[in-house]
Amino acid sequence: MTDPNRVLIFDTTLRDGEQSPGATMSHTEKLDIAEMLDEMGVDIIEAGFPIASEGDFTAVSEIARRAKNSVICGLARAQFPDIDRCWEAVKHAQKPRIHTFIGTSPLHRAIPNLDMDQMAERIHDTVTHARNLCDNVQWSAMDATRTEHDYLCRVVEIAIKCGATTINIPDTVGYTAPRESAALIRMLLERVPGADTVVFATHCHNDLGMATANSLAAVEAGARQVECTINGLGERAGNTALEEVVMALKVRHDIMPYTTGIDTTKIMGLSRRVSQASGFLVQPNKAVVGKNAFLHESGIHQDGVLKNVETFEIMKPADIGLNEANIAMGKHSGRAALRAKLKDLGYELGDNQLKDVFIRFKALADRKKEVYDDDLVALVQDAATNTEDDHLQVKHLRVVCGSDGQSADLTMLVGGEEQTVHAEGDGPVDACFNAVKAIWPHRARLQLYQVHAVTEGTDAQATVSVRMEEEGRIATGQASDTDTILASVKAYVGALNRLKVRRDMVGEGADAKQVSMYSH
Repeated sequence: MTDPNRVLIFDTTLRDGEQSPGATMSHTEKLDIAEMLDEMGVDIIEAGFPIASEGDFTAVSEIARRAKNSVICGLARAQFPDIDRCWEAVKHAQKPRIHTFIGTSPLHRAIPNLDMDQMAERIHDTVTHARNLCDNVQWSAMDATRTEHDYLCRVVEIAIKCGATTINIPDTVGYTAPRESAALIRMLLERVPGADTVVFATHCHNDLGMATANSLAAVEAGARQVECTINGLGERAGNTALEEVVMALKVRHDIMPYTTGIDTTKIMGLSRRVSQASGFLVQPNKAVVGKNAFLHESGIHQDGVLKNVETFEIMKPADIGLNEANIAMGKHSGRAALRAKLKDLGYELGDNQLKDVFIRFKALADRKKEVYDDDLVALVQDAATNTEDDHLQVKHLRVVCGSDGQSADLTMLVGGEEQTVHAEGDGPVDACFNAVKAIWPHRARLQLYQVHAVTEGTDAQATVSVRMEEEGRIATGQASDTDTILASVKAYVGALNRLKVRRDMVGEGADAKQVSMYSH
């Protein structure tokens, strides 16, 4: 980097973000998100963990071939087979990177049962091996914030001498605080020979709610690469949120004079796409991209905003690609108007996709007086999540509710074959889920059932999210409809479809989650 204040954005939504329980994305979803990240200006895309599964390897390889601007990076443990497999996947990129890591803290050294000298030797050998394959190598000291400082300096120096060009200092379990995060980077820059010749990166988790603050503190101390994910997606409480770091540097440039190459107007589109692909709704009060981020209900706030928007808004909705004019469309709106509106919302659909969404839009417009932006977003996401190619499809549902009981008559397609069943339950949703289970017997356990109103009013669409677990595999399903019960069934069936795909993948090869437990 020639600009000393330029901060590189390293996005790991497709790798660390996908490790959120149930957030596994399809091949097509990964390619779409990678393309959007590339267009947005992300400097480095960590596309996956190539040795984890054949699916991961294929996705990383294809992303590497398609990337136009970003460095494409794959993750590898400190083992020769991992590194070789990673290189096979990323070598197709115009700008490839190998990212290899090992846990250096006492707790993590105990996992491979290596003493300090043995681990130092392994770091020497594996970084050297990676550097012989690729001239862009990143090395991570997993759980760096809980590693003894003297030992951390020692192994960082080894990695630099062996050719690593980026040194990542992960806060693997979200343990550190901003003051410590900054002090750790300063210490390494001051004490490690050759530290001024490499880029230092920070990778923070949000277990104590300080991931963004810790990342920004590290930048002020000299780190020039921030590892983050869209919407803060990630294991446990998540990772540093890309949108928070980028917008913090943009809005508070007066006290943090650092720049990124991110086109911030593409943030909202990516946030929605990742939410749809992962099945994880963005919480309403989430910074930058939450539904309430630019809403004002207090009378004092509304009055202030009407007189001068800057009284209570520190950034413009348009800065993140949010359409300020939430103009409702109706049943008389045509296909061209829908296409233009969706483009404003960040969705450019192909003709077949637009045809499907247009049919759903017309059906919704017949049931609602006005169709708002959020309704359209929900339609697009539902169309992408629940398709005619799914093994299980809901065709017809009739629910009877009364004081003397609830029942459901459900017709589904199972592999193209129509099946109908009658079931009862403790409430309409329970009756419907029992009907699904009667048609498609399974041992999956419902972990989460959540209903979210897309807009206001009794005719509002409901977006339903479910999370299910079967033999250690977790999958989410999401669906939207003005009929909450129908949306619930479609979300439930969507999760079952994902579990079937996961089950088939495990039958064909390794499950990515089996490898992910030893990654920062």
